[in-house]
Amino acid sequence: MKTLIRTAAAVAALATAAAACTPAAEDEPARPKPVSLGAVRLVAYTSCDDLLAGLREHTARNVSAYGLGNVFPMAMAREDTASVAKAESTPEHSTTNVHEAGVDEPDLVKTDGDRVVTVTNGTLRVVDTATREVTGSLDLTEGDQRFYAPADLLLSGDRALVLFRGYGDVMVKTTGLVPAGDTRYVLVDLAGARPKVIGTVKPQGTYVDARMVGSTVRIVTRSQPEIEFPQPGEKSTEADLLKANQETVRRAPLQAWLPKVQITDAAGRTTDGTVPCERISHPADYTGTSLLTVHTLDLSKGLTGAGTDPIALAADGDIVYGTGTSLYVASNPRWWWPLPPAPVEETPAKPSGDAPAEEPTPSEPAPTPTAPPEETEIHRFDVTAPGAPSYVASGKVAGRLLNQYSLSEYEGHLRAATTIVSPDGRGSSSTVHVLDARTLARTGEVGGLGEGERIYSVRFIGPAGYCVTFRQVDPLYALDLRDPAAPKVTGELKITGYSAYLHPGAAGRLIGIGQEASEKGRTLGTQISLFDVSDPAAPRRLSQLFQRDSGSEAEWDPHAFLYWPKTGLSVVPLYQQNESGALVLRIGDSGVERLGMIKHPEHRQNGDQPYQPGIQRSMVIGSSIWTLSQDGLQVNDAATLAAQAWVPFR
Repeated sequence: MKTLIRTAAAVAALATAAAACTPAAEDEPARPKPVSLGAVRLVAYTSCDDLLAGLREHTARNVSAYGLGNVFPMAMAREDTASVAKAESTPEHSTTNVHEAGVDEPDLVKTDGDRVVTVTNGTLRVVDTATREVTGSLDLTEGDQRFYAPADLLLSGDRALVLFRGYGDVMVKTTGLVPAGDTRYVLVDLAGARPKVIGTVKPQGTYVDARMVGSTVRIVTRSQPEIEFPQPGEKSTEADLLKANQETVRRAPLQAWLPKVQITDAAGRTTDGTVPCERISHPADYTGTSLLTVHTLDLSKGLTGAGTDPIALAADGDIVYGTGTSLYVASNPRWWWPLPPAPVEETPAKPSGDAPAEEPTPSEPAPTPTAPPEETEIHRFDVTAPGAPSYVASGKVAGRLLNQYSLSEYEGHLRAATTIVSPDGRGSSSTVHVLDARTLARTGEVGGLGEGERIYSVRFIGPAGYCVTFRQVDPLYALDLRDPAAPKVTGELKITGYSAYLHPGAAGRLIGIGQEASEKGRTLGTQISLFDVSDPAAPRRLSQLFQRDSGSEAEWDPHAFLYWPKTGLSVVPLYQQNESGALVLRIGDSGVERLGMIKHPEHRQNGDQPYQPGIQRSMVIGSSIWTLSQDGLQVNDAATLAAQAWVPFR
């Protein structure tokens, strides 16, 4: 069920913009045109009464006959790998592969060189890198959620923050709907002999993402209003249901929308609260069906009297991107328009049942519904000062973002790469928009990338940008973004397959990880490519390593990719039909060299079935490669790949 539904005024404005586009020829699909949607100012409510009235009215406009529905997230710069030794004894080590240097991102495992901290199946473990033994563990699961507790973590000094995701409701036995694991943010002290919980935050809603600068974490949570709608009667029509739901929304109290939060301190004392009215704002156009809350937590200070100092925004969001000074939250459109109908056969078979009033003739294909142009809302917050972030601006761009790598802030501007689908759903192309970071108003754009294709990966590196689109071949576009008002494509490389993730290599080099494909676009297996992008007008591929009938988690989660610039050592998780492991490579200036595979111990599952655990993450610590799976941590010599230690979790 859709949540982000446009108001009639917004749809009309978008339809007018779409109508102004140059029509396509009758024998070819309509080409989508970039639509300038301008800036959207964020407006504060004047009072709690104003807040309630606005939320009621906007929510009533967007409620359906079946309620508000569930909000689900849509499906996804250089790595800061330079270690800063805390002491001479601390080994050199890699860190999490992140989008922006100095801005940490939550992941399954963290290391400071002296210890490895990870959370699997709800249990946090601390492993000493010298003895290669578990020195502490802490079960963080609650109630009956021991079987499944997905979580990420952040690490600062002796403090770890474990972020448990909430996934709404699921049916359990015959008792009805019960929570499938609450969203929780658990602060753990690692300084003593045993890890211990020193604070827990339970917000209303679902965890979206978080970013940490220094020891300060900003966490984005998404929630829906808690409104109980009437049960439909046996003879209720859809119009009856809609009217009843709208009336219910217009009677709902303010507390139904105010995001709630429960905080438990180290002594076990629990405090319940809500985000105050004066800390909730809204864009000029909003649905009222979703609210974003940004919680702030300084790991070095813990949960102080201000709690998480939350602020909220009446908007939706599923992509978080952060720099040292800014936090961006973007909301992709919430629908996928249906594909155009298949061509009508010369002698179509008559369907069973009632026939339509008019059947299309072979020369008149079935009409295709027209969707309003997709648009993405972007909100920027300033995070330079301690405490809660401050709002700066909001804006919109035409099209859909792929993931956080579709966004990049550079020298006062935000670059955003989107795929734009034509109103009839038949055509697509991609555009790189350049926005003024102060206002998020449009500065410039370059479009027409990959006609009939969509974006598979994006990477912005300083004033340059690289974009991969795919349908049957992989055009790698090189972009010159030095002039924000006039960005341009400088070069294009067409090859089979695609790169789903792009990573900066040595100077003038770009690493791509994705899938090789046939000339017709059929994927064949994992490929790792090394591109020479030193000449922006003529990007070229220097080397490719291809592993048939395989896939890699690094294709959709960049945290899974390890690149160690000092030696070019790279590790890519790989899964195949009969085995799983980690592919170890050396990526130099001129080529990609395979060094070998690391595999975790195989064991028997369900009594007799052999099971090979999949490797999810890898790290360089000293002269060793550490790899993580659900079963444990393995240590291998970085030079010879010989196994050195196994740290089991079971």
